[in-house]
Amino acid sequence: MKNYIRTTVITAVIFLAGILLFAVMTSGSITQDSSRETISALNDIARTAEENRTELDVLDGCGYSNGFVILDMTDNVLYSNTSAEERLTVETAIQKRYPYQYLRDESGVWGCVIIPDDGLDGYRSLRYKFISGMAVCAVLILFGMFGFGVYLDRKVITPFKKMQSFAGRVAEGRLDEPLEMDRDNLFGAFSESFDIMREELSASKQRELELQKKERELVASLSHDLKTPVTGIKLAAELLQMRFAVKAENAGTDIVFDKDETNSMNEGIEGILQKTDQINALVSDLFTATLDDLGEFKVSCRDEDSGVLSDIVRACDDKHYVIMSELPQVIINIDRKRMAQVIGNIISNSYKYADTPIDICFSVSERFLEMRIQDHGQGVPADEIELITNKFYRGKAWADSDRDGNGLGLYIAKMLMKKMNGDLIAESTDGLAVTLIIPLS
Repeated sequence: MKNYIRTTVITAVIFLAGILLFAVMTSGSITQDSSRETISALNDIARTAEENRTELDVLDGCGYSNGFVILDMTDNVLYSNTSAEERLTVETAIQKRYPYQYLRDESGVWGCVIIPDDGLDGYRSLRYKFISGMAVCAVLILFGMFGFGVYLDRKVITPFKKMQSFAGRVAEGRLDEPLEMDRDNLFGAFSESFDIMREELSASKQRELELQKKERELVASLSHDLKTPVTGIKLAAELLQMRFAVKAENAGTDIVFDKDETNSMNEGIEGILQKTDQINALVSDLFTATLDDLGEFKVSCRDEDSGVLSDIVRACDDKHYVIMSELPQVIINIDRKRMAQVIGNIISNSYKYADTPIDICFSVSERFLEMRIQDHGQGVPADEIELITNKFYRGKAWADSDRDGNGLGLYIAKMLMKKMNGDLIAESTDGLAVTLIIPLS
């Protein structure tokens, strides 16, 4: 804006200098001869005056349009029909280029006729009008430039300054301060887009903060979840160690275990294995989620007989809760290892939160095999059903409970189904129902 004001001032100075220069150059350098009509009238006046020297009042009735003055040789006025206030002399007429002519008779020159008009009145009028017109044009142009400058300041400069200030606030992380918008300026839609960007950045920052909070909660939850099976493993190992020590101390060199002792130690070993499986499942879920975040998680799908689903279900159903309907004989395109992880997570969730029989039924729809897995627990509230497949989300009813969980099971299951070109749909009807959309070959 400062440059624009400087340009306006320079333009005004140039216009003023041009007008003054023109006025100076045309003030006295142009000469012009008297017109033919003026010379003719001067000759006629002189002739009439010479013929009526003693009765110059005769000139009143001649109707001459030109004003004139007749002087004697001492510059005394003998006759005048002009209202000019200046005192005319022959010398003045010569200086001002007034048309004049001497009057003669037999005795010589007796007077002089002067017409006080140099013939330049039209030129002077035109010059005055031209200079006035230039001045008016200069004023109008300057006013136009001033108005345009005000318009630029209000409609362009000020909005850009606001956006500059807004960008500074965004850079400082102050995303809660909206950008003031004026839809009437040239950049109304542009500034609105900037404010939408601010809202998106604010929402993204909020999501990031929530994610960081959930990750911290996850670390705390995993620490707790890992601590429980590790403590169990430690206790089981210490118990076995103690039994061996007691047995060795009492039995001497030959250590013999009876059936009850053997069964007890087998139970301890089985407990260790179960706790180890829990740790492995927790670490596997966390590792899978981390690989997905890094974009490095891969699946390798190939054609499989649908009967593989029965094998997977039997392998995952440790409590034998599953009641499975007839399985259609089709060819499906899946990653068998990842499908086992999906079904295992769903059945494990049902064990943990419902602990009821699990019904599994199948149907073929277009180019997909639909596998519906339903338990008969308390289900999920309608306002949470869309959230349970989100990362780290646990239902409100279970978030503060003592049930182990990290909110990754269904998230990983849905993510794996997506990567296998299928989908996972959760519904709450007489418990929780999870439908797997499995692509056919």
